[in-house]
Formats: sequence, structure tokens, C-alpha cells
Amino acid sequence: MTSPMVEFQNVSRTYGAGSTAVVAVHGATGAVPALSRIALVGPSGSGKSTLLHVIAGLERPTTGTVTWPGLAVAVSRRGLAIAGVAVVFQGPSLVPTLNILENVLVPLQLSGLGPADAEGRARDALGVIGVLDLADRLPDYLSGGQAQRVAIARALVMEPRLILADEPTGQLDSVTGAHVIDVLIEAADRVGAALVVTTHDHRVADRLQDRWVMREGRLHMDGVSRMDGVA
Repeated sequence: MTSPMVEFQNVSRTYGAGSTAVVAVHGATGAVPALSRIALVGPSGSGKSTLLHVIAGLERPTTGTVTWPGLAVAVSRRGLAIAGVAVVFQGPSLVPTLNILENVLVPLQLSGLGPADAEGRARDALGVIGVLDLADRLPDYLSGGQAQRVAIARALVMEPRLILADEPTGQLDSVTGAHVIDVLIEAADRVGAALVVTTHDHRVADRLQDRWVMREGRLHMDGVSRMDGVA
């Protein structure tokens, strides 16, 4: 049996201390299987983005454990280094002083790939996502939908085994958002990655096979098919 990409047990995340402490996630337990397609749904402030960041290794849980049995993990003085995870954020995440090709090249360059191979892979990723014609543009000259597609290309270029997308359509109109989700699912299918998407939009959630629900910081894996009470 293939190991899950991520497993987490009794995970909580608290910000602050004492009387001002805010518990964003309460005792969440679950796993992300290989090749899964998961919508993590809930209203703003329900803790879904925090849980996604913990799953990604971007934040450490206050209590509980997170492991990545299906991924390569290294621990150094700088913290965790998890190979095979790509994160697509809700807001602008492109480097404004770099053109689109250069933005997609960044993770390849950090990995130590040679210049020629890196540029070839970056152009291939932009072509797959349908934005190769934008390669020389700066991010300020892109629409919101174009920018998210470039962010997906940057995630795809490292051929991740797990893609985590935090409200990727939250700042887009419904038509553009639907296209971005199409691109994201196709990208995950192409590289054989598991996909977790946080959203409060039932139209986005309905595109994915499984549903996790966050309510007031608590995770419910109740297999609901609708989003009653969470939007």
C-alpha cells in the first residue's frame, strides 16, 4: 500500500498566550492519501488555512504531530525541508521584479538544476498551463487569473507529489476561478500529485472527490456532499 503524503494526529495551533490566546485549530487528525483530491471547506476564520499551512510544514503545530511518510523530509538548523510539496497561495505570490519565466525558474535554480535544463522545464510548465506567451511580462501586467496560472506553473515545475492550494480562486470572478480550478486539477493529474484545496465556494469544492469541513477550528471528515452551514 502506498504511504499517505501527510499524516497528522491531534494537531492544534494556538496564536498568542494567556487570556489573548487564539486557538485556530483544535485537535485535528487525518491523512492525505496519494493521488487524493480534497476540498477543505469552511467560512473565513474557521482555521482551514492554518491547517493547510501546518500540513505544508510552513507552521509548526502547537501540540500534536505531523509526519510526511510519502515524502522526503530533512531536518536542519533552519527547520524542515520537505521535498515534493508545492503551495499555491490566495494572494499575489509572484516576485514583482522578475518576469514570468524568471518567477517559474526560481525553485529550479534553488534546487541546483543547470541553467539550460531549468529554462527548458520552466518553459514546458508555462506551456502546459497555457501562459508561455506571457513569459517576458512582469507580474504587474497580468490579470488575477493569469497570475494564478503562473503560480500553478511554478508549483508544477518541480513535479510535486502534493499540491496545497489556499483559496486559489478567492480573489477571482466565478468564470476565471472555474478556469483556474480546471488548470489546477489538470496539473495535479499530469504530475500524479495529491491535491488539497481550501475554499468557501461550493462550486470549487464540488470539483474535488473528498470533502473535509472546518467549523470553529475543528476538522470534520464527515463525507458531506454539500456545504450547508459552512459558507
